[in-house]
Amino acid sequence: MKRVHRMSFGTNLTADGVHFRLWAPAAQHVALLLDKNGSEESISMTSSTDGWFERIVPHARSGSRYRYRIDDKLNAPDPASRYNPDDVHAPSQVIDPSAYVWKDSEWRGRPWETAVIYEIHVGAFTSEGTFRAVVERLDYLIALGVTAIELMPVADFPGQRNWGYDGVLQFAPDSSYGKPEDLKYLVDTAHQKGLMVFLDVVYNHFGPEGNYLYAYAPQFFTERHHTPWGAAINFDGESSRVVRDFFIHNALYWLEEFHFDGLRFDAVHAIVDDSTPHILTELAEAVHAGPGQERHIHLMLENDHNASQYLQRNEASQPHWYTAQWNDDIHHVTHVLATDETDGYYTDYGDRPVAHLLRCLTQGFAYQGEKSPFRQGENRGEPSGGLPLTAFISFMQNHDQVGNRAFGERLAMLADPTVLRALIAVILLAPSPPLLFMGEEFAANQPFQFFCNFGADLADAVREGRRKEFAQFARFSDPARRESIPDPNDVATFERSKLDWSQIATSPHDAWLTLYKTLLALRHRVIVPRLANMQGGAAEGTLIGEHGICIRWHFGDSSVLTLNANLGDASVPGFAQPTDEIIYATENFSSGNVMTPWSAVWYINKSS
Repeated sequence: MKRVHRMSFGTNLTADGVHFRLWAPAAQHVALLLDKNGSEESISMTSSTDGWFERIVPHARSGSRYRYRIDDKLNAPDPASRYNPDDVHAPSQVIDPSAYVWKDSEWRGRPWETAVIYEIHVGAFTSEGTFRAVVERLDYLIALGVTAIELMPVADFPGQRNWGYDGVLQFAPDSSYGKPEDLKYLVDTAHQKGLMVFLDVVYNHFGPEGNYLYAYAPQFFTERHHTPWGAAINFDGESSRVVRDFFIHNALYWLEEFHFDGLRFDAVHAIVDDSTPHILTELAEAVHAGPGQERHIHLMLENDHNASQYLQRNEASQPHWYTAQWNDDIHHVTHVLATDETDGYYTDYGDRPVAHLLRCLTQGFAYQGEKSPFRQGENRGEPSGGLPLTAFISFMQNHDQVGNRAFGERLAMLADPTVLRALIAVILLAPSPPLLFMGEEFAANQPFQFFCNFGADLADAVREGRRKEFAQFARFSDPARRESIPDPNDVATFERSKLDWSQIATSPHDAWLTLYKTLLALRHRVIVPRLANMQGGAAEGTLIGEHGICIRWHFGDSSVLTLNANLGDASVPGFAQPTDEIIYATENFSSGNVMTPWSAVWYINKSS
């Protein structure tokens, strides 16, 4: 089985040689610089009136190194490079995607309701930091109860280490992790073991170093819209058709040529598009009309706007466009409960955190159009109660929420263990698919810090900018305290963030791992079989006092799942005791109508 995604960008191998194609509408002429025994052969490319330059070169082949010379003054890699072995400023390499022979020809993916997602940074997940090294941990993840791994972005970024959100070559897996065939081997092996593989992609900006598009294709960007990274990507102005096709092809490329099972789209609230259809809609429809016709493909959003419109279902309860959204609301409220932190965006959840959590667990979003104090009273969100709870991905940790702390502390380093155990049980057994951040399951005590590897001038700006960012917090008002914030460009910051796998055999890490395995096994045995075609409005919840909750979820097989929980420091009376079967209770649970602090009990009625 061979897989190739054909596109009008980059290179394509043909019977006549290699077809090179570059969109450079601001260039007068473009030459292909083709490596020839250590020197570069300059080959003029044919231009057309719509900004395209192309040339078929008979003596080019798979493995050939090349780059483009723009107007005799700028050398640039291919923006659609499939591989840049020597980083983003160096020549690209022609790749023959058909050279990899896949072994997963029978794979059709997994239904969404089975998803338990595990987020991985390839470089920090293992000491080796490679695609091949991830493969060695797949059996561990299966034993844990994971059914899908989600890779943080792998698109080529500047330097040897980065979170991945500074990618500039969207089609090229970063060479620090391995070759394209190594990534394919990871996906292929995961499929043979029954694991889905998702990829995080960034379509809201390009990184600040190594992006050459401004020089010869400024039409990729527009000053009519602005984002936190500057001028927005041009999805709705003049020449935007090529830009839209570039990103649509990128999504299809990862799904077809690398056989990923889904994509997570980073911060789509920063994608500005005033045209119809919106780029998010057109992209999703292209996926569903393509690889989505043949197998399960799951598209996930990160969207601070809580725009439920993209999550709508059809009459068969299948997504029109996007399968689910990362539910930041449920993270924020559980973080407030676990740590008592209420500064920054946690301000929105500090008033009645248990009530906010109750809404997340029964309706999806906590903010469905209400005013956000953190956003100076701006209305945030859209109604989500009509959506199935499977449209919301729940998590207590992820790369952002850990790594954007000044010192990258994980939740187990901040919260009381009893509090954490109660909240973990709530998240892992509720209907919404859970996401774990690598190492969470054994309470890893390595931080996950913000790291990158920019050139000198940009490195200084990033370091000082990050320290200035935290100056608004009272605990960093002292300049000396701010100076202690790790330098993102220091290699030690990256090394500190790598998991120490020896911990899983030591106390207390082994006990945390056992807890996660127990809860996930219970989820797969009791909860998952009841989630298929779950409807919206299938939950009802009651707040008992300020910290008690009772929730009942009704499933399509007529069964009912009930949660009673006290998520506070004092006992709470007034709980009814169902006669249903108890499937899980925290160790500090005591039967009766009074719930002890930070306790939870789950019941199932299989025949309601």
